[in-house]
Amino acid sequence: MSLPPERLERFARHIILPEVGGSGQVALVGAHVVLIGCGGIGSPALQYLAGAGIGRLTLVDDDVVDLSNLQRQTIFTPSDVGQPKAEAAAEWVRRFDPALEIRTVAERLGVENAAQVLSGASLVLDGCDNFATRLAVSDTCVRLKIPLTSAAIGRFQGQVASFAGHLPDQPCYRCFVGDAFDAEDCDTCAADGVLGAMAGMVATFGAMQAIRVLLEGDAALGDPQFGKLHLLDGLAPSLRTLTIAKDPECKGCSGVESGKR
Repeated sequence: MSLPPERLERFARHIILPEVGGSGQVALVGAHVVLIGCGGIGSPALQYLAGAGIGRLTLVDDDVVDLSNLQRQTIFTPSDVGQPKAEAAAEWVRRFDPALEIRTVAERLGVENAAQVLSGASLVLDGCDNFATRLAVSDTCVRLKIPLTSAAIGRFQGQVASFAGHLPDQPCYRCFVGDAFDAEDCDTCAADGVLGAMAGMVATFGAMQAIRVLLEGDAALGDPQFGKLHLLDGLAPSLRTLTIAKDPECKGCSGVESGKR
């Protein structure tokens, strides 16, 4: 694939980076990212995924824009209040870069529809707000052999990690949180509060990690860091990195690479 002159100019600052280069930018243009949630995490992440030139984006969100969202969900304006988030987010992308292919799924993702929605993705970036969806996404990514980048925030704490549970010795998201969270209940921004800049900090870090995975093998951006959990503390501030072990008894990924599931 070759990029036309106007696209070369648009992404010139990427292309001159030895860690990205022309081949890396072509890889990004050819990628398909499914974004789960267009809210506090998904909104800023989407801006940088689109800015990176990800050629195909699928936006999944069943919520509508609320006035209280505008403090952190940076792609929305007061005129979007009451509109489906996925559709409003898609309109932002179309205005920002008409060359990108965009699809919306304005419904809750779960075990019933996850395979259909995620099929064909190069990577899934999950920024949703409940564990049931996160685990359904993780289990489906493992079955479909799709890398997953997960980003989450609680008050001033953020967590970002990339998973490839379909690969030998690599954990999945379920290895990290276990089975106890197969439920809809979860702490919410409405109950606990959230600082908009903190959501943006976690979201852009998540976008960076997603791009790292997408460029694996095409550029020298480095290790995709599968199974590395990055813990961001916005108050300190600080960043710690932990290694997640693969659970040999995990019902999401155990035996997948050997064809047992």
